[in-house]
Amino acid sequence: MKSFTKELWFNTGREREFINITGTVEELLRASGIQEGLCLVNAMHITASVFVNDDERGLHHDFDVWLEKLAPHEPVSSYAHNTGEVNADAHLKRQIMGREAVVAVTGGRLHFGPWEQLFYGEFDGCRRKRVLVKIIGE
Repeated sequence: MKSFTKELWFNTGREREFINITGTVEELLRASGIQEGLCLVNAMHITASVFVNDDERGLHHDFDVWLEKLAPHEPVSSYAHNTGEVNADAHLKRQIMGREAVVAVTGGRLHFGPWEQLFYGEFDGCRRKRVLVKIIGE
């Protein structure tokens, strides 16, 4: 079995952002030479997420609105965690959206269903963060 590991780095310009990373992960899969296996993509920070969904602007807006309703940033005094950084809501948003995605690799391609894409979700941006891509198989 072969293994391929790469880290992707992000430094978003906004506090919350959704970035389609499908093309980048597909390039890494090609570079790995792996034809059959699994591709793990996971956020290495506790205020960021990796998830699979549709790349549609309205849906991304809906995610943002929904997450803000579930874990509003304000008032920051409502969170016990906000004693230094004021990012407690970002931790909760990450918990909702998930830490990682595992995608099957079939015939050297990511084996997605219709409309599925990989995304990096940032909930406490404007600083450097990383995502691990680990591909295993033959």
